Amino acid sequence: MPELVATDYPIINIAAYRFVGFDADEAARARFLEVCNRLALKGTILLSPEGINLFLAGTREAIDGFLMWLRADVRFADIEVKESGSQTQPFKRMLVKCKPELITMKHPLIKPELGRAPAVAPATLKRWLDAGMDDAGRPVVMLDTRNGFEVDVGTFDGTVDYRIAKFSEFPAVVEAHRDDFTGKTVVTFCTGGIRCEKAAIHMHNVGFEHVYQLDGGILKYFEEVGGAHYTGDCFVFDHRTAVNPALVPMPDGICSSCGTTVSSRTSLALADTVCAQCAQQSIN
Repeated sequence: MPELVATDYPIINIAAYRFVGFDADEAARARFLEVCNRLALKGTILLSPEGINLFLAGTREAIDGFLMWLRADVRFADIEVKESGSQTQPFKRMLVKCKPELITMKHPLIKPELGRAPAVAPATLKRWLDAGMDDAGRPVVMLDTRNGFEVDVGTFDGTVDYRIAKFSEFPAVVEAHRDDFTGKTVVTFCTGGIRCEKAAIHMHNVGFEHVYQLDGGILKYFEEVGGAHYTGDCFVFDHRTAVNPALVPMPDGICSSCGTTVSSRTSLALADTVCAQCAQQSIN
């Protein structure tokens, strides 16, 4: 996919993470916040002793300026970034938070910064799914590590979905189904890679064999491969609500009763697209 430029979209959205030892203190939080505010960026940055996770949006110039600043730190010099575009700013404010974990699993023995689980590139995964097996001839199982409501918006065909409500439920539920993966290659996946990386590390730590993470998650797969073997859109945690395999944001809907515009998030939550006023009238 060609790089998005300002003439394509006025707002560039980026998502990135890096597991690495990091001093996530108030000084670091203030430093990141000052840079982002100076560049008029909006979004969320999470800082943790295990690394960084960020979702930012702004003009091309502002995004490039932030990445130049971030990559000046040798720990983030080669951080991979997923990009998409939007016509409007999807975030309301700029937040920088310090947390014990980048993504909460409540398994403190997991140290992703000490080594990654094996990763499969999007193009390789597509080839495996085309063939119905990996290069060793084992059946491939796609394991969604996202919450159930995210999966409902779209996922890989034939995926294993445990309908978890929060990521910290994953270790127990996957252990309960350990025998289901015997003799198979498991590919964990999520939106941008951070949850499936931690999930794959956990599975390796507790003895699962032949487990890979989808490198870069669904967004990277869309960017490099498109929508092959995937049905629906990919839920994102901002006001775009979801993006399709071309990384185009989900459009707003039209109220089926009065014709007014209904936000994409409201449309997604309702079986029938109706505005709040018409929905209230149907109850009264």
